[in-house]
Amino acid sequence: MAPLPVLWMSCLRQILAGALVGACITALNAQPSPELTEALRTFRTEGPKGYSFTQTSYSPDRTRIETFDPLKAAHLQWDLISEDGVPPSERTIETYRQQQTRRTGGQTAPNVKEQLDMDSAQLESDDGERQQWRFRLKPGDDEDSSAEHMESTITFHPATGTIERIALASFEPFSPVFGVKIELAQTIIEYSLPTEDTPSLLQNIEVSVRGRAFYFKSLDSDMTVSYSDYNYAGKPQLFP
Repeated sequence: MAPLPVLWMSCLRQILAGALVGACITALNAQPSPELTEALRTFRTEGPKGYSFTQTSYSPDRTRIETFDPLKAAHLQWDLISEDGVPPSERTIETYRQQQTRRTGGQTAPNVKEQLDMDSAQLESDDGERQQWRFRLKPGDDEDSSAEHMESTITFHPATGTIERIALASFEPFSPVFGVKIELAQTIIEYSLPTEDTPSLLQNIEVSVRGRAFYFKSLDSDMTVSYSDYNYAGKPQLFP
């Protein structure tokens, strides 16, 4: 998965989205529990492999529905079902297929765990059922100018070893590129709890931004991506 700076630049190009985490509570400096450490070690932001699903993306100016099949060749794994409620034309499908050569994997959630600064861990709350941990973020690469202005809050369900929610949020305004000022930025990623029949699965990604470009162009926007119709398709095949 792409590091967070790539995610942010992609969002700025497409919908330019984020917001600020809600009010903070008193946090305690603490090392992550062994259970959380193990959950993070095996955590895949995009969820377990081998599942087909429907992905529905909403923004103020567009709705898109796609399906994903992990058993197909990489350039055929995604199918465009509709845009703004209308089935795609042959020309649209052709363009869509060409774009698939630049698209990999299933969901497009950011690879969060690689950028958590474990030494900054703070236990914000523990009600006996769920814990909330807050982390500062490390730069994803040498060009990452956003991470130092952001932090991540993780909701952990110890009984099942499940990371239920990840909130990536700015805690101060920042400028990721020249001429762009982001006032507030937030990405929220939510997962289901596992059941006897299914593992924890990605449910929603919400991204929103409040900012301006060159002082006059608003970058305010929001996007929600939801996942449904999960079905275990089998072990993904290897294609040349």
